Amino acid sequence: MLKRVFVAPDPGRLRLRSATRSVLGVGLAVVVCALTGHTLTAVITGGLAALLALFTVVDPTVRAQAVTTALLPAVGFPVLALAAVLHDTPGARDVAFVAVAGAAVYARRWGPRGHALGVFAFMTFFVTQFLRTVPAQLPELYSAVVLGILASSVVRFGVWCIERRLPPSPVPSLPAGSGLARTTTRQAIQVTVAGAFALAAGQLLSHERWYWAVGAAWWIFVNTNARGETLVRGFRRVLGTMTGIAAGMLVALPVQGAMGPTAALVMLCVFGIFYTAPVSYSWMMFAVTLMVSLLYGLLGALEPALLALRLAETAVGAVGAALAVTLVLPVTTHAATNAWIRLAVRSVHECTTVAMRRLAGDEDADPAPHAAELELLLGRVRMSLAPLVHPLSPLRARKARARQVLVLLDDCAREVRGLAAVAADPYASHDARLAAACWRVEAAVHALEPGTGPAHAPAAGDSAAAAHHHPGVEAALAHLHGLERALAGLATPLRTSPRAPLATV
Repeated sequence: MLKRVFVAPDPGRLRLRSATRSVLGVGLAVVVCALTGHTLTAVITGGLAALLALFTVVDPTVRAQAVTTALLPAVGFPVLALAAVLHDTPGARDVAFVAVAGAAVYARRWGPRGHALGVFAFMTFFVTQFLRTVPAQLPELYSAVVLGILASSVVRFGVWCIERRLPPSPVPSLPAGSGLARTTTRQAIQVTVAGAFALAAGQLLSHERWYWAVGAAWWIFVNTNARGETLVRGFRRVLGTMTGIAAGMLVALPVQGAMGPTAALVMLCVFGIFYTAPVSYSWMMFAVTLMVSLLYGLLGALEPALLALRLAETAVGAVGAALAVTLVLPVTTHAATNAWIRLAVRSVHECTTVAMRRLAGDEDADPAPHAAELELLLGRVRMSLAPLVHPLSPLRARKARARQVLVLLDDCAREVRGLAAVAADPYASHDARLAAACWRVEAAVHALEPGTGPAHAPAAGDSAAAAHHHPGVEAALAHLHGLERALAGLATPLRTSPRAPLATV
């Protein structure tokens, strides 16, 4: 866990810059809400709105991010009003909460915008339980949410718009089905079942903090696509919560809500949430749990029994999620893994093809976006294979094959990055050896994934072309040969079973 956070690569220091910007955005939101005379409850609401706006909005372009951010109040305000009105009607409140949880997951079918709006809607309902919101508080909380989103937007889109200097980031997604074949539909039903279980069991533990169990069950489903991913995420959530509670005992309890130290520690937790989220869910949950402990200290409700209850409610939510993904319309791990690997192999093919067009003189061909997309797809492959490579996995043969797949795909990504860098060299010219090497890569991809279309051998005239001994050409050849070897190596673990070449891991 330590290695994944502190040794994990951070190209362009994007994680560092994003985390720092988030601290500035959330900090500005809190200051603005406090200076405008809002109560402590409203200040916390404004700060959380700013955090969610910065954390959940991940559209590929700055313009799309701005539109999604502007739409957040449109879904948040009605949910906030619904939760406040139903605060004293437990039965209707519980049904509404579970319905919002299911709808929030189903909204993922509409891509990053649907995902962001769904998360914001669910968390709005959750926060009203956390702060015990009543209808009389709605006007103040509405203004705090608006101020929080505006303050974070000033930092994100005005003061420090990191994305404006970067190419649009691709958002990988699995091919969509229809009806119950659609993953989001299945997960919406699973979340509804898990939420109902967590709500009932959570209320047996506590009539006041039951919503923690529902929140734990819901968040375990976020950014997952299969049963194995969800189970591993549940384990990591419990682990992160345990370590965060231990830190809360050591840090939050002695502070006991003192404004200055608490504010500084909360900002440190905000940094930790954003910096660790891309590489370690356990460390992110550590930061979230410590931040929640500090906020309860501000509200004057922090005590050791409360922290122990949070761990118990989190465990209940994880059990609910595990039961739902196992028994209710399960999406198998190998099915999701199969799809992600197919997309990764196709991305290798596309990047190679575009790089060769660039080397052949097409200045409009740019393999860099395809290489970036491959990195994202490999992240999804790693997440999908996490259950198999987990230290507690008893499936030794499949674990070994899964690790072999990861190593070989990492080799592909390394060679693709190198090929993209060589293609950017304006002096690397077309060479017959490059065409032949590219054809062999296409043939290797076609052998793994027939859907990429047949490989075409270079024309006879090309084979007679003169060889160019430019260093860029030699480097490109080395990367292409490396790709060919890695793709050929993938044939062994991916085609072990005669049933489905890419589905056996």
